[in-house]
Amino acid sequence: MTELKPSKEQNFRSRIKAEILEFFQLNEDTAWSLNQVHKAFAIRDRKTKDLFGDLLTELQKDKKLIRQQDGHYLADTTTEFVEGRIDHVNVRFGFVIVDGREGDILINARDLNGAIDGDIVKVLVWAKKKKGSDRTEGEVIEILQRGRAELVGTIEIMPNYAFVVASSKKIFGDIFISKNDLKDAQHGDKVIVKITKWAEGERKMEGFVKEVLGKSGENNTEMHAILAEFGLPNHFPEQIEKAADAIPVKITANEIKKRRDFRKITTFTIDPVDAKDFDDALSFEFLENGNYEVGVHIADVTHYVTPESVLEQEAYLRATSVYLVDRVVPMLPEKLSNGLCSLRPNEDKLTFSAVFEITPNAQVVKEWFGRTVIHSDKRFSYEEAQEQLTENREKITEENNDDVHILTDNVALVDNIEDKTANNADNSIEQEPKKKGRKKKVEEVETPKPNTQNLTPDYKKELNILNQLAHKLRDERFAKGAVNFETVEVKFQLDENGKPLGIYQKIRVDSHKLIEEFMLLANKKVAEYVFNLKKSEPRNTMVYRTHDAPDPEKLKNFSTFAKRFGYTVDTDTTKISASFNELMHDVEGKPEQNILENLAVRTMSKAKYSTDPIGHFGLAFPFYSHFTSPIRRYPDMMAHRMLQHYLDGGEPLERASWEQRCKHSSEQEKMAAEAERSSIKYKQVEYMSLMDEGKVWDGIISGVTEFGIFVEITETASEGLVRMVDLKDDFYDYDRENYRIVGQRNGRVFTFGDKLQVKVKECNLARRSMDLILVGGEEKMRKSKSKDSRGRDSRYKSGDSRSSKGGKRPSSRDSDRRKKR
Repeated sequence: MTELKPSKEQNFRSRIKAEILEFFQLNEDTAWSLNQVHKAFAIRDRKTKDLFGDLLTELQKDKKLIRQQDGHYLADTTTEFVEGRIDHVNVRFGFVIVDGREGDILINARDLNGAIDGDIVKVLVWAKKKKGSDRTEGEVIEILQRGRAELVGTIEIMPNYAFVVASSKKIFGDIFISKNDLKDAQHGDKVIVKITKWAEGERKMEGFVKEVLGKSGENNTEMHAILAEFGLPNHFPEQIEKAADAIPVKITANEIKKRRDFRKITTFTIDPVDAKDFDDALSFEFLENGNYEVGVHIADVTHYVTPESVLEQEAYLRATSVYLVDRVVPMLPEKLSNGLCSLRPNEDKLTFSAVFEITPNAQVVKEWFGRTVIHSDKRFSYEEAQEQLTENREKITEENNDDVHILTDNVALVDNIEDKTANNADNSIEQEPKKKGRKKKVEEVETPKPNTQNLTPDYKKELNILNQLAHKLRDERFAKGAVNFETVEVKFQLDENGKPLGIYQKIRVDSHKLIEEFMLLANKKVAEYVFNLKKSEPRNTMVYRTHDAPDPEKLKNFSTFAKRFGYTVDTDTTKISASFNELMHDVEGKPEQNILENLAVRTMSKAKYSTDPIGHFGLAFPFYSHFTSPIRRYPDMMAHRMLQHYLDGGEPLERASWEQRCKHSSEQEKMAAEAERSSIKYKQVEYMSLMDEGKVWDGIISGVTEFGIFVEITETASEGLVRMVDLKDDFYDYDRENYRIVGQRNGRVFTFGDKLQVKVKECNLARRSMDLILVGGEEKMRKSKSKDSRGRDSRYKSGDSRSSKGGKRPSSRDSDRRKKR
């Protein structure tokens, strides 16, 4: 068959097409509209203009050109499209976070093309970076999924319409509301708005009031608004409450027979004084060989919350309890969280336990995992337990010199003993191993437990031995490279209406650390047990709590920050942990403690849930899970189910579905942490608004941006912004590389870590933000005006306290009630 020769018209089209492509390639940094291309080629007649339009479309289909959302065309040198989530940190720009990609993609506000914070978007990654910048930038070309359909904010009602100012600091556009869609909302109310039309070009978002939360500034209104802002529930649906109410309270004799019985073993809980959900308990027994048996007993939530039930579905959706300043929003209904599953004293309770035989030198020589029944003797608050640890400590140590060994730096490796116990008759749980130690006299469950020569009524002896063991376990962790992050935890004294009367910082004492160490031990040992149970591939699937090593670039930046305070941080990968621990020790009690601790946490990778056992860098554990808090964390429920599956001899579970649950749990945990921080921030701003206007506060610069300096007030750990427009003594230039601003005339420098004094200028409760002014700034302003009458406001009027510090996104602490691991 003879091949047809191209016609003259085809040759002409191909030649013009090649010329157009060459034109774009020569001008690859510039986007051109069709009219601009016409002018560049001096095209005037309609026919040729139409041809050029067709050829540009063909080049786009051939992936030689990119057509942007505004209709402009750009040479496609190395086309890269990615999908990710918008993090709109600043009114001027945001980032797209792409799973598995190193480094986020910067998106200028004009290139978001209608996308808002939380949206899942498709992004065109630009081939070239700006001069002097190593940031990858791009443009949103498609919104794949809206991150939220509802927004929370304060409604402002005008004569003919209304609009809502979003509470979130990451939502920068108001929402238009028709007068017919107010749902009885009054001016200044906090409301939930359902979005009906999204912003496009100059057009604002539109919506209607779905729910009126109450008057802005009222405590309940604000706390409900924070929950709604992060998509978190504040109550349980009726069917969930009914399902919980239908669960039988009585523990049957048949159920007890299936379990190892610890009801006659000394057992107690240690929790916050106001806690109601006691999800963990410790049992303690002296053994005849001089060792101790320590049981870590965890509420057996999965006995009551069964797979596929509505309670299970609700627990999965929530994934975590939420801890706001004045309340807890539980993952499980109250009947479970504060009742059936709460290990209250003097009640029989079903538990899932990790039991260890431990030497006086804190070496684990035997371990056992399985379902149990306990009867707690006493409920300690942390303060009560601490009293037992501090009172008569020397006397107790002397009297029990044979039992309590002095702390030593010599740390031996923990024996990895395989569990050799057999299953009982009905194959549901391992048999209780034969006891060698002394036991309390056996009596009926209903009667009080007797005291023996080994036990003290206030459990001083048991608590002090456990504390000695905890110290040794802690020493062993740090010797193996664990990082000591004890960040400042802000607490509030509130009145009956939720008004803050005072701010104080929580102090961690030995009673906190005692519980923490045994919870860490149980979590670690459960993870190790499951992983080592099957030596060949495929390994047993398990939910792990993972924490990767820090990013070298972030480490370098943090080291630079620390130097400004006079501290040295070694970024050598083999010395990071020791260097960080030394820093944490050196800053303790100093004004910069809170800033450096929080920056250190931000430097670290974020802990998350995964089926991939990559280890936990911060704890220096090769395998680590979350097993000890199933009342308030769904991953712990997952761990319980998976552990029991393998104890029953089950095959490796299919990984994909469990990984999806891990991912969902990590996302919900982040939301809960952000809600907690928002409630703290609100109360901090509220507290500062109640202080004397003229009060002078000592502070330290915690962030430097082109629109001002962030200052943390040392006394309250509250952060506010000194705007550029309020620095009246000079024009200030932002020196990004050195984290400082510098006066053009007087050379005055404000840099990260500088100590200064401020007054509160304005507290904005709606935005949870605070503006500050420097003490003495007004006097300096007057002096400088006599020399130079130039104003500064026009130059820096774009400053906005919603912007992030230096473009960095805030990160979540890895939250845990005990130590937030």
